[in-house]
Amino acid sequence: MKKFYLFAVLFFATIPFSGFKNAEIANNGGEVIIINHDNFAKIVKKDIVVIDFWATWCHPCLRQAPIIDELSKEMKKVTFGKINVDKNRGLSGKFNIRSIPTLIIFKKGIEQERIIGLHDKATLKKIIAKYI
Repeated sequence: MKKFYLFAVLFFATIPFSGFKNAEIANNGGEVIIINHDNFAKIVKKDIVVIDFWATWCHPCLRQAPIIDELSKEMKKVTFGKINVDKNRGLSGKFNIRSIPTLIIFKKGIEQERIIGLHDKATLKKIIAKYI
């Protein structure tokens, strides 16, 4: 039982980090950018930015992660980023994040729309496409 528990913890701990990039660059490579207090202001100023507020313990967040990764590869005009609410309490407080996953769509630094909860790829793509 202990071996299974250790395997499960290690497996689920790595899921949220697949395909994410800790960088301050545009989404040219189709990778999701890890956002924190240091790079937030620079990234959010880009034309269209979708930020996913998430946590490692949140199962809907873990299910949404591969969807965000796919969208980042398909929607090259949009910058996708993730903010871990546990590691960035200041940013999650600033945006009054009360439920996760929460996606916020920014256009040139101004919040345009919030999407709360787990959504399928087609729904998210349709909502984000309104701002392209």
